[in-house]
Amino acid sequence: MRKEYDFSRGKRGPVVPVAKGKTRITIRIDDDVLAWFRNQVEEAGGGNYQTLMNSALREHIQRATEPLEETLRRVVREEILRAS
Repeated sequence: MRKEYDFSRGKRGPVVPVAKGKTRITIRIDDDVLAWFRNQVEEAGGGNYQTLMNSALREHIQRATEPLEETLRRVVREEILRAS
């Protein structure tokens, strides 16, 4: 190791910049929830549990804003498929 390093051209901040449309946050997730998402990725043969969590949140948002009539139609279709 050197006795001294030159940091005159160094930059502050993350080494890898955050992609556009993404925001880095700190969040506390229950251990069992995190384990479930990591397990899903492992069973699928790889991937990123954060991407899976984003997909689950998007699906929830979509369904939460879905009109009642569309929700009923979707549920009836699912039940018909399950019964046949």
